[in-house]
Amino acid sequence: MLAVALEEARIGLAEGGIPIGAALFDDKGNLLGRGHNRRVQENDPSVHAETDAFRKAGRQRSYHDKIMVTTLAPCWYCSGLVRQFKIGRVVVGESVNFPGGVDWLRENGVEVIDMQSKDCEHLLREFIAAKPEVWNEDIGERLD
Repeated sequence: MLAVALEEARIGLAEGGIPIGAALFDDKGNLLGRGHNRRVQENDPSVHAETDAFRKAGRQRSYHDKIMVTTLAPCWYCSGLVRQFKIGRVVVGESVNFPGGVDWLRENGVEVIDMQSKDCEHLLREFIAAKPEVWNEDIGERLD
């Protein structure tokens, strides 16, 4: 499942965006939706990888048995999405470059599995080194 999200991250990078990818699966491993961070490409600060995958999955009757897979620990915005719709499990590619809301999700009953993927970690680390201003904008850091 992480391979799908990582492929999306690489697509985003190739488009000139931030290399973060995500996918939503059901509990049997069936892919429901996939996406990547499109903030740069669409000039829209709300198009994070998780929201892109969530939207592309379409309406679901319930989300408690769904699995959100993302190359990076979800930010507060995307963690809120997980909590709002009661997504039961989040698989994180890595949380070294950004810890996001992982602890908060766990404290609120969401199963979080951190894969500690070196591929995910290196892809984003290289992007951050090359474009720190874009990264800081993405995570809401002050630019002045």
